[in-house]
Amino acid sequence: MKTITCQEPLKFELSNTEKPTPSTGEVLVKIRRIGICGTDLHAFQGHQAFFEYPRVLGHELSGEVAEFGPETKQDQLSTGDNVLIVPYLHCGECVACRRGNTNCCANMQVIGVHQDGGMREYITVPETHVLKVDNLDLNAMALVECLAIGAHAVRRADIQKGDNTLVIGAGPIGLAAMQFAKAAGANVIALDLNQGRLDFCQSDIGVNATVNPTSEDAIKKISELTNGEFCTSVIDATGHAGSMMGAVEYCSHSANLVYVGLSKDKISYDHPNIHKRELTIMCSRNATLEDFQHVADCLNDGRAKSTCMITHTCSFEEMIDNFPSWTKPETGVIKAMVELND
Repeated sequence: MKTITCQEPLKFELSNTEKPTPSTGEVLVKIRRIGICGTDLHAFQGHQAFFEYPRVLGHELSGEVAEFGPETKQDQLSTGDNVLIVPYLHCGECVACRRGNTNCCANMQVIGVHQDGGMREYITVPETHVLKVDNLDLNAMALVECLAIGAHAVRRADIQKGDNTLVIGAGPIGLAAMQFAKAAGANVIALDLNQGRLDFCQSDIGVNATVNPTSEDAIKKISELTNGEFCTSVIDATGHAGSMMGAVEYCSHSANLVYVGLSKDKISYDHPNIHKRELTIMCSRNATLEDFQHVADCLNDGRAKSTCMITHTCSFEEMIDNFPSWTKPETGVIKAMVELND
């Protein structure tokens, strides 16, 4: 089968590898769609934390059930079914898993990050991590993982109906967080440096307001939008240390500040500034099966959108040539989708 491997930063290689055989409890999936995530872009550029080379990237995946391994239940899946893949392989035994927080398993293996992913024609996955979703096409199913990360961040933020919620960063994860904050009943404000992205937030996502710090005083604008109270929940999806530290200034007293973006840098605070707010600062990592199911429900009933984020597409064979351009903001990419085996 054809496989694309990121051998080292800035270097992909296309090769022929052996088609895998599903082991006990596994399903062989024929890959049909690969969504390109920020993690993939950062890994290609050499900026991704918790990463080693060489690696087959790709964890936003949908495909077709091709074969079942021994001792699979096969009570909800059949050969030929279109499915999405839940890429977070948790151990089920660590303290986080025992508490139901499988998204931050102490022994987490993420497909496409800690082990080889889906930039290949076939992949084997535990049956428990293959999900059939009615009424969604292959593109939408490939984007459920991305949306689930945003949905999990919103769940962490504990948003209540009528809350003022600020989402910083209008990349795919930020756009996902905006949608599920809206679904939770929040008044959503989007902040980004790219006016084109902010226009998209209003026209396609339907946020209540936007803020662009390059052309206006962000603190003053957010104060005006919230009658001086600022935001009871702030979600930073930038992964930029400066943004993550500065997010404190947009928080109301008693607010929740959630970091869904990941930075390799250290961050620090003026303690009185966060203490007077009794600010809760937390991280949001990956997503749970509950989040995946919530995303599927929201896509099916119209509370969330997925395919509007797809701005670029190409075939598997064209990906290596196209990939470097997706790292450049000037190309206008929001979400790139790679198509296989049509």
